[in-house]
Amino acid sequence: MMAVAGSPAGTSGMFGNRGGNDGQWGFGGDPGRVAPTHAPVESSGESAPRSLAQVDSERTFRYRHGDADDRVEPGEAYDPPNDNRPNDARHAPLSTFSIDVDTASYANVRRFLNAGETPPRDAVRIEELINYFPYHYAPPHDSRPFSVHVEIASCPWSSGHRLARIGLKGKDLARGRRPAANLVFLIDVSGSMADANKLPLVKRGLGLLIDGLEDDDHVAIVTYAGSSGVALPPTSGANKERIRRALDGLSAGGSTNGASGVDLAYATADEDFVKGGVNRVILATDGDWNVGITDRSQLVDLIKRKATGGVFLSVLGFGMRNLKDATMEQLADNGNGSYAYIDSLEEAHKVLVEQMNGTLVTIAKDVKLQVEFNPAKVASYRLIGYENRMLARRDFTDDRKDAGEIGAGHTVTALYEIVPADGAAADVTPRRYAPAADQVPADGSTDEMLAVNVRYKLPDADRSTWFVVPARDTGTSLARASEDFRFAAAVAGFGLVLRQAPYRGSASLAEVYEQARGALGDDAPGYRHEFIELVRRAMRMDR
Repeated sequence: MMAVAGSPAGTSGMFGNRGGNDGQWGFGGDPGRVAPTHAPVESSGESAPRSLAQVDSERTFRYRHGDADDRVEPGEAYDPPNDNRPNDARHAPLSTFSIDVDTASYANVRRFLNAGETPPRDAVRIEELINYFPYHYAPPHDSRPFSVHVEIASCPWSSGHRLARIGLKGKDLARGRRPAANLVFLIDVSGSMADANKLPLVKRGLGLLIDGLEDDDHVAIVTYAGSSGVALPPTSGANKERIRRALDGLSAGGSTNGASGVDLAYATADEDFVKGGVNRVILATDGDWNVGITDRSQLVDLIKRKATGGVFLSVLGFGMRNLKDATMEQLADNGNGSYAYIDSLEEAHKVLVEQMNGTLVTIAKDVKLQVEFNPAKVASYRLIGYENRMLARRDFTDDRKDAGEIGAGHTVTALYEIVPADGAAADVTPRRYAPAADQVPADGSTDEMLAVNVRYKLPDADRSTWFVVPARDTGTSLARASEDFRFAAAVAGFGLVLRQAPYRGSASLAEVYEQARGALGDDAPGYRHEFIELVRRAMRMDR
């Protein structure tokens, strides 16, 4: 079991979660240290001239957190944590990022906790924890492929702060209306995949997907180890037994030349390309590529080139002790796809059966959000999660810039923690809330707290469509917020604690547990109840 060393005053337990601050933004390991006065960084990547400490002299920005043990399992690889920082709404009113429908981090965190181990901070991506769960957002009622909803209420871990939840809901497909699918299973059969929770689970999991194939679907199987080969040419979904026999006949052995497999898989998909249909490579691997192209940047470049041909990518991660999480996440992000971690047959059923349409059918691509904050209402804000999905401000209107995809029926959620302006006016650059003609101070003439600008492309389009959804803060308390809001906030709090995030305020496992218990709602699949049990497990480990 991995432990947390040297928790400072105000924290205890392996997660250091019982401390916190006085509701202010956190900054610094010393609870008595005031934030330095260097400028915060706007989400666009451009610097603002003044710090949050200068914006509001009444606030001190402190945090307390333990020195988490960041060791990971030998052979596993994660990108280091880098939490988004607060931004001054007067000087950096725009926050721009790509959506993300990956869910791998939650299943991976679950794997650690179920094994009685503390997840490495690096493994905890809060947006993926939140987006693991479906939410009951209303679907679109117009021609758009997805709807956008905003809800604002009290922030549970920072007194006086507000929490804004932005929720997207993809349109559902009518029963029997899924387009014909051209699927290529790209399966790692190298020696590292021999464990029971790797190739054997791959075969059982993809077997579930085979059950859902229609007669006009086609499946091919490409394998790679030291070299690559076609284990099954494109085969009709009507011939399920032939597909099963080819899948069941796979065995593991040898080194891992993933790049050669990628080339062959995309070539196979191109040969059977279905215009107007689903064209997708499904990569099943532990991510340990040790022959051929092994440098991650080169692998990402390879996937980027392949993605331009209209074939999308889904990445399924398997196994433990050797999981190359960072590589697989980047491949999915750059391959117009998603990344899920399969730790059990139940998780395979969730991804490949229950959410089959969302996994296979992309309804919008290059989905970007640019949130504009009204400085008359907002002093500062912070996006929770999405650290590796941030975009420059100019990327929002650049249709050449890649962004995330949303599948049929998918929900996507993003949370912002907001420090209200308390009515204080501020000079702003020309934006939605300050007329360009005279650049007068923001006078609060609008009740809007923020506006969510959205850009997306249809799957076969090259030009984006834009729309905007403004939102007001009506002063809703956390107790009166929707169950979905309260549950998403609880999951975010869980991630803040596990990640030992510097801005986690008073978040604790006990508070997360109580908040989630009161927001179970309609939980037919049982995912929220399972979350409660994970929190309980973490609490027992923290004693």
